[in-house]
Amino acid sequence: MTQESHPTSWLDEIPGRLADIERAHLLRRRRVVQPAGGAHLLVDGQPMLAFCSNDYLGLAGHPALAEAARDATHTFGVGSGGSPLVSGHSAANDALERDLAAFVQLPRALYFYAGYATNTGIIPALVGDGDALFSDALNHACLIDGARLSRATIHRYPHADLAALEAQLAGSPARRKLVISDAVFSMDGDLIDIPALLALCERYDALLLLDDAHGFGVLGPQGRGSLAQAGLTGTTASRRVLYMATLGKAAGVAGAFVAGDAALIEWLLQKTRTYIFATAAPPLLASALRKSLELIATADDLREGLCKRIAQLREGLAALPPELGWHLLPSHTAVQALVIGSNEAALAAMESLRQRGLWVPAIRPPTVPVGTARLRIALSAAHTAADVEALLAALAAHAADCVVALQQKAAGTSVASAAATA
Repeated sequence: MTQESHPTSWLDEIPGRLADIERAHLLRRRRVVQPAGGAHLLVDGQPMLAFCSNDYLGLAGHPALAEAARDATHTFGVGSGGSPLVSGHSAANDALERDLAAFVQLPRALYFYAGYATNTGIIPALVGDGDALFSDALNHACLIDGARLSRATIHRYPHADLAALEAQLAGSPARRKLVISDAVFSMDGDLIDIPALLALCERYDALLLLDDAHGFGVLGPQGRGSLAQAGLTGTTASRRVLYMATLGKAAGVAGAFVAGDAALIEWLLQKTRTYIFATAAPPLLASALRKSLELIATADDLREGLCKRIAQLREGLAALPPELGWHLLPSHTAVQALVIGSNEAALAAMESLRQRGLWVPAIRPPTVPVGTARLRIALSAAHTAADVEALLAALAAHAADCVVALQQKAAGTSVASAAATA
């Protein structure tokens, strides 16, 4: 009697699917890192000059933040102990919310433990089945996932194409409309036209959710963000704008917040599942963030230094050989994207820089569109002019190697073609 064979489990397919990802040059690997001073890290035990961090003002290692967090543990301990609506809304978190609202010059703020949880939670709290949601094609994944979770009808418009957005808004019969957009786009580094976007929302009775993860602390007067740079805070603030920003980038700590009209923020407090049903962020982080806001407000020198590094990098990259087809996307922010093209070529560039002691990440699909794999160069006030020169020299050396390889390939093709016709 033969034993019946059991069908293969779908779990047995996982190794093969991982191999498919690797063959497509899309496998991602974590690196073990440790701060080594300034913009330097130990990466898997090797010293590296890093151009991969979103710590745009270099505050993550600031001793004043560490001191504030350490002092807070004596008062609050380490954990929060509960969700914000049960027992986790500490005096430190409450004070941070007031400070955040004052800093961005909006009526009220709500503090979350993570940026991803903020957007995936607040979007479904604002719109649902039967409502309309309008999303920029290059929005961050957390906005995209929040839109999907909402069950609203999603209209995706081409990146920064406000004429296309207007046509979609005009054609929608939905009573409730929500427009969602990054302020500074995380992989391209460009800044959306916020006043024009708000004007459309005013015209078509829509609410605007702006994600300013990469502008907060860096842009606007005293680093108050993209909305402040657009002159749309304080007495000129619109009740149609919800301003969201993360606190693990320029602020140097962790978490996120959303700010805006007091009634809207109260609604989000009552209806956002990722806020209601999650343990609150530890008070020690809130205490560190309150100190960070003080530093950001007086960090004009750091922002000025960052602007100089941006200009230096862009000027230097303009000298790269044009025959490679690489191109630097337009950006005046800390995010500088050098589009290489194929996944394999972007990984080769990353590896070439790694061998020269620099860490610049290769960004590939699905994070960016197919065929636009790139080096995402993240600049920081912690970078010196010499750091940027080192990066430019390493990129120039790799580019020269690529040009030689192209010439050799072209010569080989010519020889093969001549032999075929002889």
